[in-house]
Amino acid sequence: MEINGIAHVILSVREMARARLFYGPLLEQLGLTRVVDTPEYLYFVGGRTAIGLRPVDPQWRDEPFVQSRSGLHHLCFRARSRADVDAVHALLLSLGAAIVHPPQEAGWVPGYYSVLFEDPDGIRLEVNYVPGKGVFDAGVQRRDQCDPR
Repeated sequence: MEINGIAHVILSVREMARARLFYGPLLEQLGLTRVVDTPEYLYFVGGRTAIGLRPVDPQWRDEPFVQSRSGLHHLCFRARSRADVDAVHALLLSLGAAIVHPPQEAGWVPGYYSVLFEDPDGIRLEVNYVPGKGVFDAGVQRRDQCDPR
């Protein structure tokens, strides 16, 4: 068996209104279409995946996201070009997003180009572009571990 991608990722957020203002423009910039928009659930579909947002349980509302805890470390979206990464960066600046690093090349594989940022809850997100087949290109030297950022 070989999977056909990731069907969806659901993120729990502390404030739906604030998350909606951030994720709406971001996910639309990434080509996803809003298919559900209720006070308790926001769901976008596109690029053979879906991203959903729902509020955290009230008991956890004051608990911040901690990247090094068990669970999600970060979520990375694959762009089709460096220009797409740059366009997302421009959008993030207009949204006042916390930028961990602006678009830059990294040594994960040749040509790896990404912007790293955080959503309003501090959940770390990335948009990257990798030319060709990335780590599947013949002869590509790659790191033996995932990006620890």
